[in-house]
Amino acid sequence: MELLCPAGNLASLKAALNAGADAVYLGLKDDTNARSFAGLNFTPQRLQEAATLVKRSKRKFYLTINTFPQPGQEQRWHQAVDLAVNSSADGLIMADISLLDYAHSHYPEIPLHLSVQASVTNLAGLDFYQKQFNIQRAVLPRVLSIKQVKDLAKVSPVDLEVFAFGSLCIMAEGRCQLSSYVTGESPNSGGSCSPARYVRWQEQGDNRLTRLNEVLIDRSGIDEQMGYPVVCKGRYLAEDAGTAQFLLESPTSLSTLELIPELAAAGIVSLKIEGRQRSPAYVEQVTRVWRDAIDSYLAAPAQFQSKKEWLSALAKVSEGQTTTLGAYERSWQ
Repeated sequence: MELLCPAGNLASLKAALNAGADAVYLGLKDDTNARSFAGLNFTPQRLQEAATLVKRSKRKFYLTINTFPQPGQEQRWHQAVDLAVNSSADGLIMADISLLDYAHSHYPEIPLHLSVQASVTNLAGLDFYQKQFNIQRAVLPRVLSIKQVKDLAKVSPVDLEVFAFGSLCIMAEGRCQLSSYVTGESPNSGGSCSPARYVRWQEQGDNRLTRLNEVLIDRSGIDEQMGYPVVCKGRYLAEDAGTAQFLLESPTSLSTLELIPELAAAGIVSLKIEGRQRSPAYVEQVTRVWRDAIDSYLAAPAQFQSKKEWLSALAKVSEGQTTTLGAYERSWQ
């Protein structure tokens, strides 16, 4: 079972490798990937440095080219594919059909991983991408229950990867219409939900008001632990409620430590840590915990239990210092 960790820059990549990641995923310093934050990602020169470090460590790296090209600008995405292949990437993470076709037809030897942005959740979808583009792996969206993951793993024609830890997303994985509605910028082309330049905090008595593009999305206590403000994790008033509540999603982090035995038994090949936009310290902390947890499971599968020190370490870097199993435990799905 692979431990796949985020690398938003060279420092995070080194932190992930030193802490025990089997593989890292990263993106180029442009909008060919869905995390095109200022100050993050890799220039062609940095990509070569990253490739050298990864190969020297005998690990793997996958290049994320998971946005959807704008009309007339496809060439830049094609150049990203060319660059990845020339950099000896171990795989490409992609969602757009035209890009999958370009990569498959020009470089049939490069492994293709279907990005979570494709939002494929069923056998027919996996079959389609495997037959058309020979994908070797698919990243499942964070909307499936553990039973649904197991059922799909039994029949999947390709390897499956799931998110193990990090931020949650209730939309169709990266295509947040809520953020686009409030800010006017699409996460697909703008780099993220809730672009930082639209976020504003204002203290008012004992409260802190959080606004996104002047839309009030939360009112919290001054000392209350909060994650990064996004629309779906704001607090809102409903017609039949007197106080504002988390109506869409709570500000917590996904953590599937306790599901490691079930995911391994289901044949999941890769556990993905979310957070290319997070700090090297976050990457190091989370990678180290998950390395220890996976190794503990592999050493004695029948005796595996989550350790208090793992949970404590992860809680410190979780949104709201709270973790959840998210959709994995929704039995009604």
